[in-house]
Order: sequence, then C-alpha cells, then structure tokens
Amino acid sequence: MPLFFGIFQGLMPLIGYALGSFAIDVIERYEGLVTLLILGIVGGKMIFDACHEDPESDQSHTTAHLSIATLSLQALATSIDALAVGVSLAASDTNILSASVIIALCTFVCCLAMLFIGRRLGDRFGVHAQIVGGIVLILIGVSAMFH
Repeated sequence: MPLFFGIFQGLMPLIGYALGSFAIDVIERYEGLVTLLILGIVGGKMIFDACHEDPESDQSHTTAHLSIATLSLQALATSIDALAVGVSLAASDTNILSASVIIALCTFVCCLAMLFIGRRLGDRFGVHAQIVGGIVLILIGVSAMFH
C-alpha cells in the first residue's frame, strides 16, 4: 500500500509537469468529481463489506487483502490533485525530479506509519474501524469535490 501511494504521488507531478498548461483547465475542472466518484465507490464498498461480513467466515477483516486494482484506484484518486501541482511547478523554476522524489518518499513514509497505526486500530476496533475508514474515504472525496 505505501508503495502504491508513494509511486502515484511521485508520478502525478511528473505527468502534470509534462502536460504543462496544456491540460490544466481539464485537470482542475474534473479532479474533484473524479476523486469523489472513485473514493465514494471504494469507501461505500468498504462500508458495505463491513456491514455484510459473515461472522462464520474464515477470512476476518484482519486478513483481508486489497486487490491491485483497488489499491491503484485509491492511489490514483488521492493523487489527482498532484497533476495540478505538477502543472504549477512547470511554470516555476523547480527541479521536478527532486520534487517528485521528495513527494513520493514523504507519502511512502506517512502511509507506512499510518498502516501500522491502522492495523493496531483495526485489530482493536474490528468492523467499526472498516466502517470509519470507508466514511473517511467518502469525506475526502466530498472535500475534494468542493475545494
């Protein structure tokens, strides 16, 4: 998970930088909506799965694995705004490679730390943590839509 988020957060400014001002209007116009849709779907699925978990099932919430597709969608949704950052960096005298590496490393470290904290909370709070996680994703999407 930290690797996915770090890579996406590091690559998006590079892509935005390469696009330059060519696509800034499209990126800025739709980034909130795309983020809301993706995070709303992923968060909604988390809540649905938590509420419909089979207590007799061998697979509990602590052993569930995120698919590569789900991780990619989450990483993409949370890094769309980094495209616009890359575009703005193209207009400045910023070393985009250094900036992207720093962004990727910071994201990786923060995500890794939160993964450890989240596992402890997940073990302690079970399904409730999964529901809160889904709600947080949806709220991040709503926030992105209106900012």
